[in-house]
Amino acid sequence: MTRLVAGANAPDITLPAVDGSTFKMADYLGKRVILTFFRFSSCPFCNIRINRLVKRWNEFSTDTVMVGIFDAKIGELTKRMKKHNAPFTIVADESYEHFERNSVAKSLGRFLIGALRSPLTFIQATLKGYFPLTLSIGKLSIIPVDVLIDEQGKVVKAHYCKDTVDHIPIDELIAFSKGQ
Repeated sequence: MTRLVAGANAPDITLPAVDGSTFKMADYLGKRVILTFFRFSSCPFCNIRINRLVKRWNEFSTDTVMVGIFDAKIGELTKRMKKHNAPFTIVADESYEHFERNSVAKSLGRFLIGALRSPLTFIQATLKGYFPLTLSIGKLSIIPVDVLIDEQGKVVKAHYCKDTVDHIPIDELIAFSKGQ
């Protein structure tokens, strides 16, 4: 369990994707990759983030590789993600192996802070139909991580979120995708 840091090699990840393919990080050497460790498939905060990324997808560089990793079974994740019709890759870490390997934190306190800090985001998510369908403390307490990976397969930035809504701003992701 090692935290990702700038300059480190991209994590070696091979996971099933909701489109039926298999995502292999090694296949994307030579491309910029935006990788996010999300929480569980029905997480309102995660789903609203996916929704916002989809809405702004046309602003990203056309060769952007974006990957969302969820702590979920592939069948359940596939069903939940149909609503988004995301133009990027969404994968399931069914065994939680990559979350553990990359030191994705769990903190009930930080989850609660995120929920209290962003009640409007939670309300917006639930109005769009993104309801948390789990009461598992283990799943509720996962804190996301955003990782930017360059063409050489090196981590440029690893943002271990301070709570459930503290992601790298979308404008920064767009700039990264364009090499800025």
